[in-house]
Amino acid sequence: MSLASRERAELSDEFDRAGPDRPTLCEGWTARDLLAHLLVRERVPWAAPGIVVPALAPVAVRAMRSYDSVSWPDRVGLLRSGPPVWSPMRPARVDAAANGAEFVVHHEDLRRGKPGWEPRPPEPARDVEVWAQVQRAARMMYRRSPVGVVLRLPSGEQVQAKSGSGVVTLTGEPIELLLHAFGRNEVRLERDGAASDVAALAASSRGI
Repeated sequence: MSLASRERAELSDEFDRAGPDRPTLCEGWTARDLLAHLLVRERVPWAAPGIVVPALAPVAVRAMRSYDSVSWPDRVGLLRSGPPVWSPMRPARVDAAANGAEFVVHHEDLRRGKPGWEPRPPEPARDVEVWAQVQRAARMMYRRSPVGVVLRLPSGEQVQAKSGSGVVTLTGEPIELLLHAFGRNEVRLERDGAASDVAALAASSRGI
């Protein structure tokens, strides 16, 4: 089972527990908005570009709102069942490539929107796949950093995300590193480097 498949199942369970009104780490979004976003990505391909292209955002918002009339359990069921047969994300290989990191990040967006969150316990098979996602995405996600960035696991394995005259080393578990790379701040990481470089990285934009 791929990372995307496992995270889809666990994220669906979390949506069931959360209900539609739980806040998330996505600014201004509740669980209702986050679930609608995920459904549009794989079920309304003509509207999906509005997720990343600002000029087309109203199209994506309209598509998201189209799920308002669907009951919460049925909406969660749509996510759990996976992309429909006509979706570009239906092939298992595409689902694995497109949804692995996406589902991990949004799973944590939902979990950590609630006060008192704690990181999920380590899970070797999952964490190996998440670390691979971190290594693939690192350079793109930190491309706007004004300082060098190194991402390091507690074991010492590391990847250089950005070269620079000053260097900040971020050390933590794979999920924490992935979340930070995608622009989230609710993370448990050690930050090593000059105070000015750490501040500069914190102020910079990360992610896609």
